[in-house]
Amino acid sequence: MWYMLKEMNESDENEISAGIEVPSDSPWFDGHFPGEPILPGVAQIGMVLDAIRNAHNQDLKISSVRRVRFKRIIRPADRLKIIATPLKQAVGSYSFRILIRDETVCSGVMTVEELKKFNV
Repeated sequence: MWYMLKEMNESDENEISAGIEVPSDSPWFDGHFPGEPILPGVAQIGMVLDAIRNAHNQDLKISSVRRVRFKRIIRPADRLKIIATPLKQAVGSYSFRILIRDETVCSGVMTVEELKKFNV
């Protein structure tokens, strides 16, 4: 895995919390951008999906992502916290935030569904 999952918790209200560290030698930083490495948005969305998958121990895929806001750059070795809260009005939908310390660096809404396996 290209990042380290430091901790994983789920509250009584099914809120998912994951502590993550992306090492400075992660391949996501190669070429994005030389001399000023940042974590791409697609990698951030992928970490949120992984946190939801791990919490439910299911193979899930993203069916939609909306209202995503990237508010701050994530640099190598930043310690992140992902919080994903299920939305009561929409099954499989989560409001999520990625934080550095207590500052939100990315937020949005993700809807996931079970990945269907095909028999070949």
